[in-house]
Amino acid sequence: MKKILIIEDDPSIVELQKDYLEVAGFAVCACANGLDGLRALREEKPDLLILDIMLPGLDGWEILRSTQEDKAIPILLVSAKKEEIDKIKGLSLGADDYITKPFSPGELVARVKAHLENYERLKQRFSEGVQQEQSLTIRGLTIHMDSHRVFVRGQEVNLAQKEYALLLYLAQNPNRVFGREDLFERVWGLEALGDSATVTVHIARIREKIEIASANPQYIETVWGAGYRFRV
Repeated sequence: MKKILIIEDDPSIVELQKDYLEVAGFAVCACANGLDGLRALREEKPDLLILDIMLPGLDGWEILRSTQEDKAIPILLVSAKKEEIDKIKGLSLGADDYITKPFSPGELVARVKAHLENYERLKQRFSEGVQQEQSLTIRGLTIHMDSHRVFVRGQEVNLAQKEYALLLYLAQNPNRVFGREDLFERVWGLEALGDSATVTVHIARIREKIEIASANPQYIETVWGAGYRFRV
């Protein structure tokens, strides 16, 4: 049974989320503040995190920052903050999805299931890739598929899981142009539930980490009006 951790300080929202998720077959634990939530995240080892932004003690932004380097589960932000800048910030810090309040509990459950299924597919894909090829090197960029480690000109760079998955997919399909919607469906696996602008945010984050000058990228090129291409 998959375990879901909810970090949310509104008991009525927690109760609603918990009821729907348990009916859907998930085990659920909940924390009402950021410090307890961060402790539970490390001790309970959930399969997915549902995280509010505005929390007492330690807010959602700080929790995201603290999990960036070792993030290994999907994180869904749930917030009353509807501004686009907040969504971009959340995705940039490693969240996999951003849901604004009020929301449909049924939609939340659907997103939870979709993200968990997609993570399982990603792990399977990486496992198959390890059996076929241990590493991929292109012009100073090396992707080690067995350990999910990335090196650029001999220096290791830390990528969030979705950043790694997106970079690997592009690198394994060099010189092909992919639209944002296509990449979103192939890497996130959420054709009907997400926002393809997520791809733009993740591409920008990857460029900051692997390019000498992110404004003049040498690896991931923008093909205006069409999408993105990994150049070899």
